Amino acid sequence: MNRPLAPPPCEAGATPRLADVFAPLLAAPPDVPFLIAQLGQSLDGRIATITGESRDISGPAALDHLHRLRAHVDAVVVGAGTVAADDPMLTVRRAPGPSPARVVIDPTGRLGGGWRWLAEDGAARFIVTTPGASAPAGAAHIVVEPRDGALPPARIAAALFERGFRRILVEGGARTIAAFLDAGCIDRLHALVAPVIIGSGRAGLDLAPIARLDLALRPITTAYVLEGGDVLFDCDFSRTRKNP
Repeated sequence: MNRPLAPPPCEAGATPRLADVFAPLLAAPPDVPFLIAQLGQSLDGRIATITGESRDISGPAALDHLHRLRAHVDAVVVGAGTVAADDPMLTVRRAPGPSPARVVIDPTGRLGGGWRWLAEDGAARFIVTTPGASAPAGAAHIVVEPRDGALPPARIAAALFERGFRRILVEGGARTIAAFLDAGCIDRLHALVAPVIIGSGRAGLDLAPIARLDLALRPITTAYVLEGGDVLFDCDFSRTRKNP
């Protein structure tokens, strides 16, 4: 999809060095989908309290970064659980640039209508389900064949790429991001760690278990301290990225 990109982040107040984190998106290859995931969590790896409260973990600078990410991609992807918990708009509001297409993974079609991601604001809306599941009014329907009871992330990425979405942001929730990481589909992960300790609650990632540390994911990583104390870890998974 020939979609105009947002201005470089340095034009919106970021430092030139921080602007480098967007270079991989700008240089994404034209022949395969490029997937970047974003995760905001506390120092102790929590994305929500035990009651599900999560909106005030990340600081303003981290939220600005998330909106810049949205402005640099063609589509933003979340799972049905994120919609049910947070009812996100998934639009660009804190940075220059257009809003991307909105994609919700809802295997059984449980959400229905009435959510903010379905707002008719000019951005395309898609719902990804298994065969036979319904789609809400206002969303284009993408049907993906399941495997072992789940929707394979690689098939989702391929279906979006076929529709012209080359740069794809996997924004949440934790299970969705973990599924894409486990499948080897993520090119880049932006982990935003806030200077707050929650102590208990939902973990940021719940990946498939490993028995030995030599099997751990070890991406090439650069850290950036944002205004207010949040730290952005830019993790490069290109060495472990599996071919689509």
